[in-house]
This record gives sequence, C-alpha cells and structure tokens, in this order.
Amino acid sequence: MYTILVCDDDRDIVSALDIYLTSEGYRTVKAYDGLEAVKAAEAQPVDLILMDIMMPGLDGIRATAKLREKFNVPIILLTARSEDSDKVLGLNIGADDYITKPFNPIEVIARVKSQLRRYTSLGGKSGTSENTQLLTNGGIVLDDSAKSVTVDGDRVNLTPLEYNILLLLLKNPGRVFSTSQIYELVWNDPSLGSENTVAVHIRHLREKIEIDPANPRYIKVVWGLGYKMEKL
Repeated sequence: MYTILVCDDDRDIVSALDIYLTSEGYRTVKAYDGLEAVKAAEAQPVDLILMDIMMPGLDGIRATAKLREKFNVPIILLTARSEDSDKVLGLNIGADDYITKPFNPIEVIARVKSQLRRYTSLGGKSGTSENTQLLTNGGIVLDDSAKSVTVDGDRVNLTPLEYNILLLLLKNPGRVFSTSQIYELVWNDPSLGSENTVAVHIRHLREKIEIDPANPRYIKVVWGLGYKMEKL
C-alpha cells in the first residue's frame, strides 16, 4: 500500500483529498502547513507528497526545498494560481508536477498514479531489476539496477524525473531529442506547453552533474532542435 502525505492549510481540501485517495486504496498522512509536512515525512516513510503552495508559516515552496534535501519521493504541488511563475518556481526547486485549483478528483488520481508508476519503476518503492545495467559517459556512471548515479565518483541525488531524463539521454548518446519528445517519453503525457517544464528540469539536472552548468560538458543544446548527450 502506498502512503501519500497530503498538506494544505485548508482542512476541507485535505479531507476531500483523503476521501479521493483512500477510495483508491492509498493510505494518507495529513499535514496542515509546511513544517508539519516536513516533520511527517521525517517520522514515517511516504511514497508521494501533495503539497499546497500558499500556506502560512513555512509555505509549500520552502517546504519542498527542505524535503528535497533528504527525500526523492514525487512531490505534486497544489496551487490556486495559474501563473507560470509559481509552476516554474516549484519545478525549479524539485517538484515533479503541479495541479491547479480547483481540481478534478479524476485528474488528481491520474497524476498520483502516473508519478507513483515512475517512482516504482525507478526503484523508489519496490521496482528492481535482476540484471545490472551500467551506462557510462565521461565521468557519469548510471547503474539502472541500483537506480544510482555517480559523477566523477561522487553520488548524485536525482529526482525521478531528472533520473529519467538522464537515462533517456545516456541510452541515446549523440541523438537530439526535442523538448516535446523528452516530455512525451519521460512524463508520458501529451507535450502541449512542455518547453518550460523540460527546460527547468534539464537546468536542475545540469546543476547536479555539470562542473559548470552554464557551459555544460554533457547535456548540450542543439539550437532550434532540442537537447543531446554529448559523447565523451
């Protein structure tokens, strides 16, 4: 059974999400501000977090940043705003997805299931592989059976989406992928309006694997076409 941490200062929303999720067989843990969410995640294992952005005290953005220091579970942000700035900021600090309020219960469940499938496939919960598969390029070593990444011998902690992007590019060195192709292959969703989302995640990935993210050695832009993993 997957455990989902639901955090929103609106108790009615938390109760509604609890009903939606438990009806699908998930276990829920409830929190009503960012600090409670961080403490709850530290107190017990959770497999996914639904986090409101606008909360008093420790808001969802700062709470997500704190959670990302220790945990790589999927985080879906809930926002009452439709502005791109909130969405991009959330993705930039480590969130995996966002849902704009008011939300449809069917959409919430679909996005939760999608993120959990990715998380499990990356070994976060129970997905494992009997065959060790090492992908290397320059100083990058990706062990797809252990779901681990090292760069020049140092372990790198990636979110599930960052890992999947790196895996896609490492499996296809030299091949150029458009932002639409990356989004469809990694997010498994239609790519409408995906450019900013992909760019944010690649920028965050570069910050973790590149010595100089502004002058990347590995993930190169092919102007007007997309991104590729440079063969080293």
